[in-house]
Formats: sequence, C-alpha cells, structure tokens
Amino acid sequence: MGQPTEVLNDQTINPIELRKAFGTFVTGVTIVTTRDQPGAPRGMTANSFTSVSLDPPLVLICIGKSALSCEAFEKSSSFAVNILHEGQNQLAAVFASKSLDKFENVAFDTVHTGSPVLTDSLSWFDCSVYSKIDAGDHVILIGMVRAFGTSPAAPLGFCRGRYAHVKDALPDGWLPSQGMVMGYLIEKDGKILLRSDGKGMFGLPVSKKRKTGSFIELAGGNEIKVIPESTFLYSVFDVSDGDPGYIVYRASLASDFDPAALAPELQFFSIDQLPLQEVATHDLRAVLRRYIREHADNRFGIYMDHPDGGRIAMLESEMSSSRVNTDTAHNFKHVAAGV
Repeated sequence: MGQPTEVLNDQTINPIELRKAFGTFVTGVTIVTTRDQPGAPRGMTANSFTSVSLDPPLVLICIGKSALSCEAFEKSSSFAVNILHEGQNQLAAVFASKSLDKFENVAFDTVHTGSPVLTDSLSWFDCSVYSKIDAGDHVILIGMVRAFGTSPAAPLGFCRGRYAHVKDALPDGWLPSQGMVMGYLIEKDGKILLRSDGKGMFGLPVSKKRKTGSFIELAGGNEIKVIPESTFLYSVFDVSDGDPGYIVYRASLASDFDPAALAPELQFFSIDQLPLQEVATHDLRAVLRRYIREHADNRFGIYMDHPDGGRIAMLESEMSSSRVNTDTAHNFKHVAAGV
C-alpha cells in the first residue's frame, strides 16, 4: 500500500497532487464527439470513459465544464465514443487542443444517432443519452449504445500525463487485420450500380479509401457523385481468414450526376432483376439479397460480422435513419453479410 500524502481531515486536498494520483491509473484514450445545436461536429479528447452495463448496453463519459465543447454535449441527445489505436497520438493531441476546426482533416461517418463516428479508430460506440449527472467540475453522461464497431489494432494508452503504447498480443478468437475493402450499394431510381469484372461476373463498386462528402473515387479512377445525407454504413464482414473483409455503404446517386459518365464496367440493374447468380461471392450475394428484402420494406439495417455470429440492428425507418430499434436487433450464426 502506498504511503498517504494527502488525508481528508481538516486539510484541503491538493488538486495537483490528486491529479497525479489519478494519473497513475492506466487508461485508453478516446475522442468523444457530438453535434452542437446548429449541427456542426464537436469533439474532444478524453480518457474518463468506462463501460457501465451490458443489459441495457450503457457506457459513461465525463466532460469537464471548462471544455469548449461542454455546452454542446450537455444540450445534445447523443454522442459517440471513439477509442484510439496506437498510431493516433497526434490525432488525440489535435482534439485535446483549442483548435476551432478539429475535424478539418478527419474522416468521419454518420451511423445511427448523427454523432460523428471516426472512420479510423480502434473501436467506436454510437450512443443516445441515457442520463446526465452534475458532478462537481464535470458533467457525467451515461449513454445507451445504439451501434458499435471494433478492430484488432493495438490501443493507445495514457498514464501519468503522457501517451503510452501497449503491447497487445491478440487473444484467441481475434484475427489480425487483413485490410478492408470499401464497397458501395449505390441506388438511382430503383436500380443498383454493379461493377463487371470483364469475365461475366459482377461485384460492388469499390474504393480504396472512404471519404466524406459528395464524391467517391472508385477503383479504376472513376469518380461518382452521391447525396452525402444518403450515405450510411450497411454491412461489415470478413470473407475468409486470408482475404480482406468488406465495409459496405449504401448511398443514392446525386441527381445532377449523369450516369452516362460512368465507365463501361459500371452498370445499373433494376433491384428486381439483379444478376445474383453472376455475383462473384456468396457473401456479396447475401448483401444484395438482404438489400432487396429491406428495400421492399423501406426499412434498412446495419450488419456487423463476428466469429461467434453477426448482428443486424434495424433502423426504425428510412426517414428517421439516425435512430435504431434495438428490440428488433437479431443475432445470427456466422453467415457473412447477414442473410
């Protein structure tokens, strides 16, 4: 047991020494994000994060009242927690600063609640606010997890006021990252865009890197314009242990983009006439079959793959796609893409 340096009797606790003592607890590093009242993304670096409950799924963050983003977090009905990996200490420093445009060079997506989810992170949790607690010089926000994702990267640690790297050997059941392919379900007037391999088989248009905004640079140098507000995460899955996995987004082609400008290998098919038998892999056929079913109901879900079984979280409706109906989330055995 360490020797006491501060005793709470009639003496006042020294906040500097107390901070040092708190700092000996090794934590991960997160960037917590939300949107302010006008809708602009806001975020800050924080290590005061913890899981609270599995049923219901709850997490907790603490926001300092002196933080520039505190008011935005207090007034928002949602937030996201983005846990950083070992290569993101510079990003942590940016979000710990008082910069007015922290998101300028940061890729992020909207998944469920509308809070920014960083495209590159160790893990993320998209949450609606469950409760708020006033606690001294901090505000405690407890969030209900509406969606989450994770990766096998090593975490970024924090101890005694500085970043630390953690030797993180993957436990049994975790596979090292093989890279991810970005695929797109791009719709226009009831038709879906597919890419021909030139040998009679089809797949989804793919991109090397996910970028926010209107334009997507597809493999082969093709650039396509979509409606940013229509772009949502749709499916995350592994094809096999040795091949890259897939991250699939769904989007709508922008009305001012001429389909005639597409490369010859890109072709639109009516949803009820998709050439499923000519789709190259079982996994992508599963994605398209699920999309056909959900398109008919105008009610889409998000599939997250896992070695022990995948999970689909259904969105309540296309018009309120930032909300998730957790009562209709289903667990599936290992069938990639959620058939």
